[in-house]
Amino acid sequence: MKKRLFGTFGVRKTANDVLTPEFASKLAASYGTLIKGKVAIGGDTRTTTPMIKHAIIAGLMSSGCDVIDLGILPTPAVQYAVRNYYDGGIIITASHNPPKYNGIKFVDKDGIGLSDTDEIAIENIYFDGEVNRASWKSIGNLFKNDKIIEEYIEEVLKRVDVKAIQEAKLKVVLDCGSGAGCFTAPTILRRLGCELITLNSQADGFFPGRDPEPIEANLGDLISAVKNLGADLGIAHDGDADRTICIDEKGNFVLGDKSFSLVQKRMLKEKNENLAHENTTNIIVTTVATSTAIYDIAKENNGEVIATAVGDLLVARKLKEENGLFGGEENGGLIFPDFVYGRDAALSAAKILEIMAIENKKLSELVEELPVYYSEKMKCECEDDKKQEVMEKVADEVANLGYTIDTTDGVKIFKNEGWVIIRPSGTEPIFRCFSESNSQRTATEMAEWGISLIEKFKDY
Repeated sequence: MKKRLFGTFGVRKTANDVLTPEFASKLAASYGTLIKGKVAIGGDTRTTTPMIKHAIIAGLMSSGCDVIDLGILPTPAVQYAVRNYYDGGIIITASHNPPKYNGIKFVDKDGIGLSDTDEIAIENIYFDGEVNRASWKSIGNLFKNDKIIEEYIEEVLKRVDVKAIQEAKLKVVLDCGSGAGCFTAPTILRRLGCELITLNSQADGFFPGRDPEPIEANLGDLISAVKNLGADLGIAHDGDADRTICIDEKGNFVLGDKSFSLVQKRMLKEKNENLAHENTTNIIVTTVATSTAIYDIAKENNGEVIATAVGDLLVARKLKEENGLFGGEENGGLIFPDFVYGRDAALSAAKILEIMAIENKKLSELVEELPVYYSEKMKCECEDDKKQEVMEKVADEVANLGYTIDTTDGVKIFKNEGWVIIRPSGTEPIFRCFSESNSQRTATEMAEWGISLIEKFKDY
């Protein structure tokens, strides 16, 4: 059965237009009807988050669920809390989307995004079934837990060599993008002994300093600050602080694939030398859109790679199934499954600082040691109701051209000079096109070719 509301992870829409309090309340009551238990709720800094959060609280309580309000905090902090203490959770965030958007992410008792089966069950309750409405004597209770942020910070610090980072005395420029990371990242970096300069680290749901997505085009101020202040590292988070993007000491934007590779290499080294992670396998989980470098590093360090469709919840679920060591996506979202079954910006940043400190190398030097591939990312608009038809036509076109393809998610096309993947976004009315090759020029040409295929069919 095709889902009617849910995208890649939850529901993400324009706030107080499609995503209204009435919609949020009934959807939350539908979730509560399925979950039946104690549900934690938290959200990011968007202007519409309090409105939507209160509607969700009402819906959950009306279904008989007890609700624990965690406040404004990063998505991984909510996932951590649910995994350790509660029966389910709801996160109000639109992650990297512009401020007019908001979203509702539902997680299970492990803090992992819901399965397709559960999402369809919630939709069926919402559209066709009966929402459980508790009697006035048995509606849920509302509690607050404002201690989770400090506990989350402590748990991040437990997972890195704090002393080594403190002794390295690294100078860091941090750009929280006025998002949820404002409440955790500055504290963590100061406790790691960094000389810290902050940008956009005041919580503001209008995101006045930059758009929430930490792409190179939005990080000009951070890049300039790193270069002008002679910093060792620049760190940027997205709106709900589940992604970390780095700027090296020269002001170069470091692609998410590169930070993934660095941390993967360190995690496998720790595993192989019995320094940590003794209760896990050597499995790395990523998506079909991630760099070939991930496979190269795994091969060099006794690791095994499993690829899923795009979506951090799919990666997280596979990590749990396989008792995996580490995982993530190409966008700077790294997953440490012994901590949180989801992308975690804070531990990602701390781990990169640890690598720099222990290796006693600059970030640019560490990146230069990685396998060399060049990539390009492009996107083009496409109405949601046309995506399936366009995708089918693109798949037929490339199959007829004789290329080897992988249809795990969208169409990944393998050519002699590299690969290109074309896939519809699950959260926006766009197609994304990623490519990788042995030169930047070829990678760009391949991505442009992929975009041309979408353009060819989307206006039919």
